[in-house]
Amino acid sequence: MFGRYNSGPMKPQMPARLLALLLGGLALATPVVWAADAAALAGLSRSAAQDDEFLPQEVVFKIHAEATAPDRVEVRFGVHKGYYLYRDKLKFSMAEGQPAALGTPALPEGEKKTDEFFGEQVVYHHDFVVKLPVSRGSLEPFTLPLKVSWQGCAEAGLCYPPTSKTFDIEMPRATAVAALPAGSGDLPGGGDGYVSEQDSLAGLIRGGNLFLMAGMFFLAGLALAFTPCVLPMVPIVAGIIAGSGPNVTRGRAFGLSVAYVLGMAATYTIAGVAFAAAGQQAQTLFQQPWIIGLFAALFVTMALSMFGFFTVQMPSFIQTRLTELSNRQRGGHLAGVVLMGALSALIVTTCVGPALVAALSVIGQSGQVARGGLALFSMAIGMGVPLLVVGASAGRLLPRAGAWMDTVKQVMGVMMLGVAVWMLSRILPERISFALWIVPVGALAAVLHRSMANSRSGRIVARFAATAAGVYAVLLGIGLFKGATDPLRPLQAAAPHASLPFERIRTLEELDARVAAASAGGRSVMVDFYADWCVSCKEMEKYTFPQDAVRTALSNTVWLQVDVTANNESDQQLLKHFGIFGPPTIAFYGPDGVERRNYRVVGFMKAEEFGPLAAQATAAPATVATASPSR
Repeated sequence: MFGRYNSGPMKPQMPARLLALLLGGLALATPVVWAADAAALAGLSRSAAQDDEFLPQEVVFKIHAEATAPDRVEVRFGVHKGYYLYRDKLKFSMAEGQPAALGTPALPEGEKKTDEFFGEQVVYHHDFVVKLPVSRGSLEPFTLPLKVSWQGCAEAGLCYPPTSKTFDIEMPRATAVAALPAGSGDLPGGGDGYVSEQDSLAGLIRGGNLFLMAGMFFLAGLALAFTPCVLPMVPIVAGIIAGSGPNVTRGRAFGLSVAYVLGMAATYTIAGVAFAAAGQQAQTLFQQPWIIGLFAALFVTMALSMFGFFTVQMPSFIQTRLTELSNRQRGGHLAGVVLMGALSALIVTTCVGPALVAALSVIGQSGQVARGGLALFSMAIGMGVPLLVVGASAGRLLPRAGAWMDTVKQVMGVMMLGVAVWMLSRILPERISFALWIVPVGALAAVLHRSMANSRSGRIVARFAATAAGVYAVLLGIGLFKGATDPLRPLQAAAPHASLPFERIRTLEELDARVAAASAGGRSVMVDFYADWCVSCKEMEKYTFPQDAVRTALSNTVWLQVDVTANNESDQQLLKHFGIFGPPTIAFYGPDGVERRNYRVVGFMKAEEFGPLAAQATAAPATVATASPSR
């Protein structure tokens, strides 16, 4: 059974490996004889390759199975480096008479391996997860005896005998009873092969090429950099550069930008890995109103400092010691810039997109910390590219000395005020947020008007810009009295919000009850995870959900919404139950009361994409399989 083989024109050892795989098919039928033969053949193999040491099978392959939902079991396979498992040798079954049936397992793609005798095979060299749908005949909890069978080999030539193990899995209480659709894939309703973006990226992290993975996540971060969630970091970096002194050079400006981006990237990586491993939601934790308020106050303080009201500096005795140690280094302190980048990563960037969810889920579920951490770091560096561009060009964009430098510094202070208002708009009513925008716009008009007296060459430009800012501030004031709420349309009164048929739920028990009631009436369910501080959540409510195509697709669907703004115990319970790292995340249940997990939407999605996906996710199964255990 255990054989050695080498690459060459003739391999006399190969028949032993061939015999191993052929005998594998007889293993389950003759377990006692197989065990004796395997032991004997193992001894022969060890004597033939006594110079090699192979690990025991229980060390090489680690298998764990657990219920992740009332209708789903996940089997995790750990594969030691230098070994692999055959895809077609994976079997899942259970004994007769159980109050449940197993659906078609969702097997990862794996890697192709050419075998001289068996041709092309699909194998797994890395850890992976198999999702197994479960159809049940009772709502009550029960123990599912799941038998898992597998066979694997070592790259060095050793093949282990087929092995099986039975796991007693505690299935939790269900909200609905339904047979499995025929040919179900990832989950019921997923047999059409649809794979969400976050699942595709997660698969790339688990077993894809390392350089391809890093490149893909870098591009994902670069795309994220141009969203409203990340763009506010641009004025922060520009303000840091402007505040570092009148003689800032391009090299110094770029160095400050690099320090900021590295602080952001390191925080994303370390915090992401830590929170994913602990099963917590980092973004939710740092979006509490009091934290946002403190950070907004910090930006206001920085703005006032740039306006010249006061100078922010450390006590003189500390400055003296630092000066002696650093020999009077130029410009700002890099440590402070790194700290600002770290805080921005946790508080300013609120987007939760497919790339972030993919990395965090892989770390949390498979424990692949190194690959998941590299994905997070690559994504953060991609997000920081525009900031590095600002730093690289600052030597030309910013004057090196003179009165104009003071003006530029004060304009950056205005931008800091704008960032503070943008942050507060997450937690304040729309009318109050609209009123606050008058402050940075009015400050900009005052700064530009004052600059006209300090410059002759740029007086015309300054006068035009100051006038435009002043007019805009007046329009905002008029709009405030007219009931406007959008600062980009100051004279347009706020249109009544589209009436969305959402029903708010607060607990897991409420969710189960609503899903069960909808299923009894033949209706599907959409669950929207929302938070007041989530920019993309508000974009979904404003641009996606009200569209006719989306409403038509969800005409037979119950709309449920979970508001996790408070991040209280019930919110955390729901997030943990769904394995969600933050809003916006949208889950769909079919008319059978089973979640179509592979159709989850993470982040903002336009109506023209969301409508067809929602229709597909909530469609009733075309056929229903008879309840019989799979073999």
